Amino acid sequence: MPSKNKVTVKAEPGKQELFITREFDAPRALVYKAHIDPKLYVQWLGPHGYEMILETFEPVSGGKYRYIHKDKDGNEYGFHGTFHEVSEELMIQTFEFEGMPERGHVALDTMRLEELPGGRTRIIIHSVYQSVEDRDGMVQSGMETGVREGYERLDEILAKGL
Repeated sequence: MPSKNKVTVKAEPGKQELFITREFDAPRALVYKAHIDPKLYVQWLGPHGYEMILETFEPVSGGKYRYIHKDKDGNEYGFHGTFHEVSEELMIQTFEFEGMPERGHVALDTMRLEELPGGRTRIIIHSVYQSVEDRDGMVQSGMETGVREGYERLDEILAKGL
């Protein structure tokens, strides 16, 4: 079910960065928990209809992650990176989509979790890519749909109180 909380993706032409903003009807501690608890993480990250296989997940400073999204036809899409800072207020990590034509297309993601009145939370993600082409390729890969649908799934989990 679509949420009243909309995802905003801002990707200005010619820039290597993009911003993703989304609000949640849940306290920051719960939104944060959904980002660091592997049992919860696999339930919401990614588009509808994809299975998530979490191979490595160490959400601590210096920890690594790798996961695969598998669609209904058996196609697999791998992602990996390193966590640089992990706290309830700020998460910094590298992100690499393994489906790019060659290796080395690493983005740096900074996610801020802001407490809002009424027990709500705003996430602001700033992603910086190594080139405009890398950023544009990620946007064209369907990233916005995956983010939107994943956050809709997260809304359902948060509504249950985790």
